Amino acid sequence: MKNSKTPIFIFLLIFGLNKAQKFEKLHQYINPLIGTEKMGHTYPGATAPFGAIQLSPETDTISYEMNGKYNGDVYKYCAGYRYEDKTIVGFSSTHFSGTGHSDLGDFLVMPTVGKLQLNPGTATNPESGYRSRFSHANETAEAGYYKVKLDDHNILAELTSTTRVGVHRYTFPKSDQAHIILDLMAGIYNYDGKNVWTYVRLENGNTITGYRQTNGWARTRTVYFAMTFSKPFKSYGQKNYDGKQVYNGFWRKFDQTKNFPEIAGKNLKMYFDFDTNENEAIEVKLAISPVSQANALENLEKETENLSFDQVKAQTQEIWNKELNKIVIKGSETEKANFYTAMYHTFINPTTYTDVNGEYKGLDQNIHKAEGFTNYTTFSLWDTYRALHPFFNIIQPKRNGDMVKSMMAHYNQFSMKMLPIWSHYANDNWCMSGYHSVSVVADAIIKGNYDGNAKAALKACVETANKRDYEGIGYYIDKGYIPAEKSGTSVSNTLEYAYDDWAIAQLAKHLGETEIFNQFIKRSENWKNNFDKTSGFMRPRLVDGSFKKDFNALSTHGQGFIEGNSWNYSFFVPQNPEELMKMMGGKIKFASKLDELFTMHLPDEFFADTEDITREGIIGGYVHGNEPAHHVAYFYNWAGQPWKTQAQVRRILEMQYKATPDGLGGNDDAGQMSAWYILSSLGFYPVAPGSEDYAIGSPAIDNAILNLENGKTFEIEAINQNPKNVYVQKVLLNGKEIKNFILKHSDIMKGGKLSFYMSAKPKK
Repeated sequence: MKNSKTPIFIFLLIFGLNKAQKFEKLHQYINPLIGTEKMGHTYPGATAPFGAIQLSPETDTISYEMNGKYNGDVYKYCAGYRYEDKTIVGFSSTHFSGTGHSDLGDFLVMPTVGKLQLNPGTATNPESGYRSRFSHANETAEAGYYKVKLDDHNILAELTSTTRVGVHRYTFPKSDQAHIILDLMAGIYNYDGKNVWTYVRLENGNTITGYRQTNGWARTRTVYFAMTFSKPFKSYGQKNYDGKQVYNGFWRKFDQTKNFPEIAGKNLKMYFDFDTNENEAIEVKLAISPVSQANALENLEKETENLSFDQVKAQTQEIWNKELNKIVIKGSETEKANFYTAMYHTFINPTTYTDVNGEYKGLDQNIHKAEGFTNYTTFSLWDTYRALHPFFNIIQPKRNGDMVKSMMAHYNQFSMKMLPIWSHYANDNWCMSGYHSVSVVADAIIKGNYDGNAKAALKACVETANKRDYEGIGYYIDKGYIPAEKSGTSVSNTLEYAYDDWAIAQLAKHLGETEIFNQFIKRSENWKNNFDKTSGFMRPRLVDGSFKKDFNALSTHGQGFIEGNSWNYSFFVPQNPEELMKMMGGKIKFASKLDELFTMHLPDEFFADTEDITREGIIGGYVHGNEPAHHVAYFYNWAGQPWKTQAQVRRILEMQYKATPDGLGGNDDAGQMSAWYILSSLGFYPVAPGSEDYAIGSPAIDNAILNLENGKTFEIEAINQNPKNVYVQKVLLNGKEIKNFILKHSDIMKGGKLSFYMSAKPKK
């Protein structure tokens, strides 16, 4: 690599640090360990905001498959790391944050000393492999930085990262048997056959490049890498675990196991040997690319050439500070820890999916260049359309506009001509229900955050919503509901499609497309077809139009719902709460049913078999640990009892979010749970994205300054705030009282002040 850029890098670094002194050091409040215990499924490692690299420890390597069936224990390892575990297997470069299914875990690196072992060993017997015991007492997790002592090897491991490069620093004891292992077989949700092919090439005495292709949640995923060591290795080698093959070609003429410059196979592990002095540090930089080894090398050079580990760490933490300073709050230390860790988790996903030269691989498996925007991936849309993307429309509008452009690129490159459902790495994995990208697209355009062709975006929404052979859409269009005989999630699909259709209608109205508006506003009423007035619940209907007889509103199994029961889904009409309220018998009965939801006791049998929900994620029968009812606490506003919204919101904030490793009541779901916390703490929530309206709740912070991208500031103050004063006596926007408990997006964007007057007594 060339050294001519050293002065420029140093200048930019110093300039950036000096400029960043204007920002408050808010990264000190972030605790990446929040959510790593139980069901949160977050990871504690190092990443930059929206980074392509997520460098983090793995605490086990159990298989997705056991005896030919799904191994339920693997669910605990969606993020690769469990706070409950006591050994670390290594440090890999790619992870999901807070998801309920998984993939990734690429390029696992592990430093060791002593006899070389390429087997990871077991948690009960770590000496049988390269893994190591560790203690949380010797573990540090910060924004953009992770550190842990590997007790069995007496090695200090440290991690930091840029957007596309993970930087490892391993401090060794004195040894003539020091090793750094690169396990190219390891992965999250791994199983025999997941690795399709792996290739590694020696570039010089301290640099290798290669790629790994897998067939998992993303069925055609190829990740290229470039890896460089700060010190030349004295020797290197590999072991191929492919087993016997009928045809091996004539590469057998060579001994490829030691010091051989080019290797390939499905299941490979490599090692690099060093002599080390006492407390000698070896840095490893590993860049990834979706396009090529050459691009990975360019990413490595452009982002980290001539930057030390400490410089990268300082640079990334200053970037985090810049992002966090978009909202500056006043509150207790615990509130700041929860708030800024929530912001941290919302700024992890979606992830950057372009190289420094703008290139990326599309769904057509061809190479494209993002012109004038950053391409993103990791769209967990069933979760994130609800609060994460609406939050971005306030705090990250430019990025959210780029995310919509990324969705449009997905649509244009996809043979099926659909917007994404759940996409990552140039694949759609089709997880969960609905076509909620249309909500994200509509919300961004309506709020003025998309500078692309809005009518082309509407066309993509309409085409996605009319894909008749996807998840019962044909039945939904023809009958107005999906028959229970045709889908195990017939009711939830119908309800979610109806909301999405409403979002399309709002976009069509915004763009003056009356015919499309009329079509989709009518479709948005299809939720009524699953509402049983006799029982007052949403119920599955049969092909003949009758309601399914065997029905239990508390059960999550066999009732037509995904990740929820009828008690939660019966309120899933965010687009039309007034009509839902009428159908449930009016305001008083509606409020009474909400009361019952929040006060009932949900027996264990009704969630015992649900992987991602435990008792901690439930309040009465309201399941906050899953998303379908995230808007429900705000429905009291429509029932004329806003003080109950205020009380329940503050109750949820207190019970479901704690500044501890087990502090999340369910999966963070790519930032959705955290976005709910942020918006609700600020005092408002987007009940129906696609509208300008936010429902007002009860702020948990004392004061917040929103530093908007348009240069304006929006201040929120809670007068007489304390933990007991959860009730709002009045709300003033720039001195004028808001009486309908609705805040407009445009009012936030204009800047100004929102004042809440708090009390311990409800205003009825």
